[in-house]
Amino acid sequence: MGARGRIAAGLAFRRAVYRLVRQIPRGQVATYGQIAALLGRPRAARAVGRALKGCPSDLPWHRVVNAQGGISARARVSSMLTQRIVLEQEGVAFRRGRVVLRAHAWRRRGRSRRRGGLA
Repeated sequence: MGARGRIAAGLAFRRAVYRLVRQIPRGQVATYGQIAALLGRPRAARAVGRALKGCPSDLPWHRVVNAQGGISARARVSSMLTQRIVLEQEGVAFRRGRVVLRAHAWRRRGRSRRRGGLA
């Protein structure tokens, strides 16, 4: 695959991440790994994180947490605080600094997968 093909594949993956994250309801969260697996790329959790790094402002990025239910570290600490505050406003419970995944993990229903694994 040439450079153009890799760029096109990367853009398609990013758009698929955005589509999936928009489906996460208020009061629920998904993990980076869960998003990657739902897109047919179970080992691409970090790629999901990179896609969310530059996401559109209307995307509910705050509903994506790490595998332990924690808010992943980032350069801007203020965005970590923002994520927790917004999740708490949506009714998401935290215990010891982590989301209570048993109560708030998103269970996607009606999976329709397109060719190539991108939903």
